[in-house]
Amino acid sequence: MRNHLVQSLNNMNEHYPFQTEPLPYLYDYLEPCLNVETLHFHHDKHYAAYVENLNKTLRDYPQYQNMSLEQLIISVPHLPKIIQTPVLNNAGGVYNHQIYFDKMSHAAGQKPGPEIEAIFNRDFGSYENWKAIMTDAAMGVFGSGYAWLVWNRSSKRVSIQTTPNQNTPDLMKFIPLLLIDVWEHSYYLQYQNLRIDYIKCWFNIINWGKVRLH
Repeated sequence: MRNHLVQSLNNMNEHYPFQTEPLPYLYDYLEPCLNVETLHFHHDKHYAAYVENLNKTLRDYPQYQNMSLEQLIISVPHLPKIIQTPVLNNAGGVYNHQIYFDKMSHAAGQKPGPEIEAIFNRDFGSYENWKAIMTDAAMGVFGSGYAWLVWNRSSKRVSIQTTPNQNTPDLMKFIPLLLIDVWEHSYYLQYQNLRIDYIKCWFNIINWGKVRLH
């Protein structure tokens, strides 16, 4: 599990000025689940705006410019009060979107490998049970937010959490493995008010090869 943590930290070790990471696939790669217009709008407008706003927030605070995304998020309570909320919103927005885009693939119908499946059997009863619980969590987010699959550092078990807005799970206690974005901008151009249809299709484009426990 420590190897996964090191990998997670390495993936998020960029610092100011942060860059908009390109999608790891072409814009039509996730069709029909997510169409080109939705991905352009979500990645090039919303995610890019979080990167821009985070850089603006940190521009006059050189003492924090060497901090990674995870370090910034964890340190929010200790930052100057005037930038706590902007850092929480924008560092979280960058962090969450990078995980979201990275953990998808065009290969419809992918299933978790034996290790993940065994964890699901242990902690949720089965893969299908996990899907049902994850669906309920994502549907239960009121307004904007995320549903997460996380690894508990202490119990060594996986669980599902939800967070509002651009909040993250407690990164000192949990390692994010996977998330679904249920902000309306992530699906509304294509699915309108049918969040459930977006969620059902999202399960088919999870890149299980990048959901690793170690």
